[in-house]
Amino acid sequence: MAAHGQHPDTRDSPAGVATVSKALAILEIVADREGASAREIAAALDIPLSTAYRLAQNLVNADYLVHLKEDRRYELGFKLHQLGLSLHRQMGVVPAVRAQVRALHRQADAAAYFAQYRGSEVVVACVADSPTRPRVTPLDFGFHEATHATAFGKIMLAGMMPEQRDQFLSGHPLTPLTRHTLTDRAELEAHLATVGRAGVAWEHEEFMPDLVCVAAGVRGPDGMIVGSIAVSGSVTQMRRRAAACESSVRHSAAELSRYFRAGPTAPAVPTASVGSSADERVI
Repeated sequence: MAAHGQHPDTRDSPAGVATVSKALAILEIVADREGASAREIAAALDIPLSTAYRLAQNLVNADYLVHLKEDRRYELGFKLHQLGLSLHRQMGVVPAVRAQVRALHRQADAAAYFAQYRGSEVVVACVADSPTRPRVTPLDFGFHEATHATAFGKIMLAGMMPEQRDQFLSGHPLTPLTRHTLTDRAELEAHLATVGRAGVAWEHEEFMPDLVCVAAGVRGPDGMIVGSIAVSGSVTQMRRRAAACESSVRHSAAELSRYFRAGPTAPAVPTASVGSSADERVI
């Protein structure tokens, strides 16, 4: 029997946890497929059709899904957009940081990224790109995986204290993504030592083929790395402009470090650099 004042459905039962997990999985399926029928959901999760209908309808009632009756399909609801907006606000990327990422995108003529800590994760918080220099498809706002295989992740790993890095990597396996990914801990540690001495991290096709990234660390008032700023491009593009891209990334990291040390009274970029072009995208 439930405790006085407690609704039975709020208890932390295994069945309740499983139901929540299935509901979240339904949202992921609908998002990945840009819509899905109840039969497709049931088949993907290996659950009865009646259960798929019931869970999907609960999500519809809560505005997390919408039911397109004529098409007999479910699509994402408007509540998820509100959650996305809240996540952007909570990430707290101030205009000066966005302006610096945008300036780096223009100066390096490459997609630019800013990553920071959110809890214990290294998360992409801002991206600036354009149709001619698009972002890497997975490296969008909120991306927090493959820290060992990305330039912005490696510079932040290099900035951690050894015990912090041990704790972080214990929960983040060194998954091989390409044949160039560093998956041996000793090899990764040696590489991170080099990154720390250089003050810049390069990633050559470790995250995905034909992708090269370079990143530098952004330091807070205590001198510790609190974020990283990076650019990405194809092997050909980055080989041709390696020195210029590294110089631009170092400059942007220094500007942002100055901003974080001095606080909001110090603009991250000159006012003339803040405007955006019609084709530019900043998220």
